[in-house]
This record gives sequence, structure tokens and C-alpha cells, in this order.
Amino acid sequence: MTRHPGVPPASDPASRAAERPLAPSGPPVSFRNLYPRYPGYTPRRDGGLGAYETVLGRAGFAPVAGIDEAGRGACAGPLVVAAVVLDPASIRRMPGLADSKLLSAQAREEAYAEVLRRAIDWHVVVIGADQIDATGLHVCNVSGMRRAFAGLRSKPGFVLTDGFPVRGLGIPGLAVWKGDRVTASVAAASVVAKVSRDRMMRDLHERYPLYGFDRHKGYVTDEHVAALAEHGPSPVHRYSFVNVTRAAALAVPVAPADPAELLEPAELLGDADPAVDDPAGTLVTAGLGPAGALGENERRMDS
Repeated sequence: MTRHPGVPPASDPASRAAERPLAPSGPPVSFRNLYPRYPGYTPRRDGGLGAYETVLGRAGFAPVAGIDEAGRGACAGPLVVAAVVLDPASIRRMPGLADSKLLSAQAREEAYAEVLRRAIDWHVVVIGADQIDATGLHVCNVSGMRRAFAGLRSKPGFVLTDGFPVRGLGIPGLAVWKGDRVTASVAAASVVAKVSRDRMMRDLHERYPLYGFDRHKGYVTDEHVAALAEHGPSPVHRYSFVNVTRAAALAVPVAPADPAELLEPAELLGDADPAVDDPAGTLVTAGLGPAGALGENERRMDS
């Protein structure tokens, strides 16, 4: 039996070349060509802190809320969570706004006053050390973010959070890595939470002067560790932290302050800020308890 003369043998290189598909003509197809990025909805790297808010507003998601916390890594004092809603136009009028950890104490106070003066809305939640010990730090962090957002009287169209996503807010959201350094809304929430907590820690220093809360704000420093070893934990320390538990086993705890003093609203919130002493900036408090020790506290913009 002979092969049909019109079919070249399988081993013929010319036949294999003829069977190969032809290479596409023109430029190579890339992911960017298949899925183009629309410049109008893409934050620019040189757009500054307001880049995300500007783009989201252009896409129809304004106003944008930012949520951040202060005191997560401290072993004493409260966890403070703040939600702030900014108008994109006002962001350009706040040149001092930045991540609270990058600002000096004086610059933070100035940025705090500016944020409260220009914000569309804001809400602060304070979670005491006992609540952190009872339910866990991360649970308190997430629930505090939800509560801070729920306390806003305005209705944001989008929410930006720092670090990790928070589900169940009812609107679109985005978790931004180091959001307090790249988005204005989260940076504003960082400043409000940090300044609010620092003021509380200075008040706690007046009640428990042995620990130096006015200097280290409850974070683990050599001075704080030495005070814990010498005096034992105070009622505002977080016993779920290993260093506090270890110190509690070696020393006699400090007696709590007078409960009547702990319930004073002025001690929780500090003196009225002249920069926000107007109807739009009045602080409203609910469920007052010992700042950093028992219960939860909230304050918000009074519309």
C-alpha cells in the first residue's frame, strides 16, 4: 500500500511548519490593552492626600468617610476609634493634615482643630480596657469602627479604612494599606482619634501619676515597664497583655480612683477647645464611664 502522493510524509519539516498557526500581526496583546484603566477614576500618585477622595467623588461616591483608631498597641488606656467625613474641596485648605504619627504634638493639635472645623461630620468611640480584656482587641477594633461609622449623621457614599476591611457597613469600602499616609479622610480620622486619646491619657496621669501616662500614653516603653514592675498594674491597664499579667503576678495593684471622679464628663473630654467652640463643633457625650477603664463612650459632631 502506497501513501497518497498529495500528502507529504509526517516526518517532513515542511509539513510541520505548515501546520503551525500563524503568528498574529500587529503589537502584542497585553493585560493593559484588554482592560484599560480610565484616568478619570484612577488616583494619581502625585495627587496628594486628597487623590482618593477626588476620584471617588468624580465617580459618584461622595462624600467619603475615613475610619482609623489610636491606642491599639498600648497596654494601658482606651482604644479610640474615629470616623471623619471631609469635603474634597476642604482638603486643599488643610496643608497641615498628615498621618498623626508623623506630626508633632503641637502640629496634631492644630490639625485636630482644623479637621473639626472643616469636617462635614465626625464621630468618636472610646472603648475601655475592661471591654478589650473581655472581648479581645481586634474584636473591639472592628466593632468600634462599625460604631464610629454608624454614629455619623451624614450618609457617606464610600468608606476608607486603614489596614484591614470592615464588613457590614452597608456601603462600598476599601481597606488602604497605611491609609493614614495616603488618604485625607483616614489621616483626619487618625488625627482626631490620636488627639482625643492623648487628652484622655493626660487626664489619667492626674489620677495615676506613678506610671507617666502623660509621656508614653500607655504604650510599652522602658519607663512604663519599670513603673509596672514597681507598682503593679492600675485599673486602666489591659490585663489581656502579657506584660501586664506578668506585672500583676509580682506586685500589688494600685487602688482605683474615686468612681465619682471617673464619671465627670469634663475629665473624660477635657476642656472645651476654643477652635471648635461653636454649634457645629459642640461635643455630645453618651454613656459616660471611666475613660480607659470601664464601659464605652462616644462623642460626635452636633448638627
